[in-house]
Formats: sequence, C-alpha cells, structure tokens
Amino acid sequence: MKLVFDLGGVVFRWQPEAFLVRLLPARAPDRAAAQALAAAFFQGFGGEWREFDLGVVEAAPLAARIAARLGIDPAEARRVIDAIPDELQPIPETVALLEHLKADGHRLFFLSNMPVPYASHLEATHSVLGLFERGVFSSRAGLLKPDAAMFTHAADQFGAASAELVLIDDLAANVEAAQRAGWRGVLFEDAARCEAELRRLDRA
Repeated sequence: MKLVFDLGGVVFRWQPEAFLVRLLPARAPDRAAAQALAAAFFQGFGGEWREFDLGVVEAAPLAARIAARLGIDPAEARRVIDAIPDELQPIPETVALLEHLKADGHRLFFLSNMPVPYASHLEATHSVLGLFERGVFSSRAGLLKPDAAMFTHAADQFGAASAELVLIDDLAANVEAAQRAGWRGVLFEDAARCEAELRRLDRA
C-alpha cells in the first residue's frame, strides 16, 4: 500500500492543552483553563494560524496578531510559537509502526499542515523523516488539508492515483476530505489500532 501519514499528533507528539499547562501554568492552571486557552490561541488552526500553516505570515507578525486578539503581551505569544518545535517529539510507537510497515514493503509518504520554521526544524532534527519517500508540507505547497486541492497536489507529488493512497490522520475532517478525493483513510487514535486497521485495508 501507499500510506500517507500526517505528522503532528500521529508521528510527532502534539497535545496543545498539556503543552500550554507546562509552558504557561499561570494562564492554564488546570485542564479547563488549558482547553479554553488552546481554543483561543490556535482557533482550531484557522484564523491567523491558517496563514502561518500556509506560509503567508511569519512568526513575529503572527505573535503580534494573536497577542492583540487575546489581550496578552506579544512576547508571551511568541514564547508559545517558538516552543512548539521542541514539543514535536517522535511518538515511539508510531516510529516502530513506520519501520515495520516499511520493512513489509509499503511505501510511506507524509502530508502535513506545518509552518515553514517547524517543517525546517523537523527535517534538520529528526531522522524519522528519512523513513518517508517524500512528503508535502502545507507552507511549501501553499495548500492546506482538508482542502480538496491539497489531496490532488499530494497525489501528483507522490506519483500515485488517488485510489492507491491511504491517509492516516488524527483529524476526522482530513480523513473525510481525503475519502471525498478518492483516497482511503484511517482515523489515527494510536499506533496499535492504526496497524490493525491497515491490516484490514490490506486484505480488502
């Protein structure tokens, strides 16, 4: 199979609420406060963050816009933005799954909504990306999941027909959009359940 993995929340740890509790304990002293802060700061990765993922706004103006919207110090917003790359650490169980899938002859790709500085950091820091034949970052493509054009672009970049590709993503909206584009999809919950679902698809 030709398997296309999301990165944040699938290959790399991304738990924004827990991250904000650790980084800004005064603003996120408990789970409820952290949920509210994450929702306000990232806006479901729409708003300003969508532009960051598209590569059309840089970190400094992004921080200024978030700070103005939330009524916080721009330095505090920038602290969050700058801390995210180190938060993106490989998930050991997913890395083991990738190694197993590759050894079994499956072709691996990635498709990630990711700002330019974070993409560059992952490429420079984490050897796990070497398991993938090729990948697409939103900020370099100028396209985002779940937009249909992103799936068309990715299929072209991977040299595959849509029906040959399986998206593994932790967001249902992305999986559903991939399926509408003619891909198959797996909603990622953890590596073990993902492996079981991929086995099922491989037998289908």
